[in-house]
Amino acid sequence: MELVSYHADDGIRVAGLRGDSLIDLQDADANLPSTMRDWLNAGRGIWSSTQAAIASGEAIPLQDVRIAPPVPHPAKIVCVGLNYADHAAESGSEPPPEPVIFNKFPTALRSHGETIELPSLSTQVDYEAELVVVIGREGKHISESEALEYVAGYCCGHDVSARDWQLNKPGKQWLLGKTFDTFAPVGPKLVTADVIPDPGNLRIQFRLNGETMQDSHTSQLIFSVPHLVAYLSGVVTLLPGDLIFTGTPPGVGVARKPPVFLQAGDTAEVEIEHLGVLSNPVSREPS
Repeated sequence: MELVSYHADDGIRVAGLRGDSLIDLQDADANLPSTMRDWLNAGRGIWSSTQAAIASGEAIPLQDVRIAPPVPHPAKIVCVGLNYADHAAESGSEPPPEPVIFNKFPTALRSHGETIELPSLSTQVDYEAELVVVIGREGKHISESEALEYVAGYCCGHDVSARDWQLNKPGKQWLLGKTFDTFAPVGPKLVTADVIPDPGNLRIQFRLNGETMQDSHTSQLIFSVPHLVAYLSGVVTLLPGDLIFTGTPPGVGVARKPPVFLQAGDTAEVEIEHLGVLSNPVSREPS
């Protein structure tokens, strides 16, 4: 299934995708939840009725609605650094022995089509295409063998990064450099886990103004999705709707000679096999 969140008169609601149209789940079946958070909390037991609602419900043209992030208000946005073997090689780093974890605040979240704003406090804003995992069940101390049972689905994500903050500030401000407002576009849709049986077998790309800058494969992940879910759940309770950015492949702007950073007027696109294209314009933050 493919699900989106969209702006309706009564708030942000969850809908399924059918071709170029969306079907509001609760309008199609009054027993289904109206929001993505409630849909995730309901668990996989409602997936079959959701599929039926998408197949039979009244279609709304996508062009007539404004899309929101698939999970509009996640409790946590957890990110993984240096998690592609080819990216670690590019950066001159040894593959880390354990996942390198940081986070973004929910205020960084943006949807497909919304603008990435370059902050006045940074001159080195970089791009990073990422596979995003959406947690579907609450869990703590999850085993790696059971980890995918806790995953509801996957999205395209863009880990926008202020390199001058991340790498050059005292103490290397990873969190602040990664969490300026608008620095976490996600979307355009959530593709459920039954459609993606192996998240380690997906092509991932980033295009800047139509030019391919990153082109790799999730088979290059150093720490797999099951490993990341299990590892994180040993520290924090994972909740439905939590987002895990799983790392970026090589080709980032800071590693290029000369470096390439995002500029006002750019168009940034993340494409992941089976998950669609996440596209965002870039502008300068209003003064």
